[in-house]
Amino acid sequence: VMAESLAERRRKDEQVRETINMKLSESGEKDRLKEILRTRLVEAGWFEDLKSHCKEVIKNKGLEKITVEQLVDEITPHGRATVPEEIKADLLNRIRTFLQTN
Repeated sequence: VMAESLAERRRKDEQVRETINMKLSESGEKDRLKEILRTRLVEAGWFEDLKSHCKEVIKNKGLEKITVEQLVDEITPHGRATVPEEIKADLLNRIRTFLQTN
């Protein structure tokens, strides 16, 4: 049996992601999870932290010298990196539970 290529593996992974996304969207679960995530992030102070980071980036680069796209490119990695681990874990568990029961 030949080992599947990296490209095949990626294609399959992408199909699985699309299927999961479709199930979550069609059931309304995706919107429910987004609302839970938003609430948890607000409670954790994540939005305030991100807002401060934005202000810092704008201050350092200069308001006239930075585009919205550049700002988004600059803050996205910070935003992703600062989501508390327990919130990520909770969201993954909720998705797993949903998939096991649907």
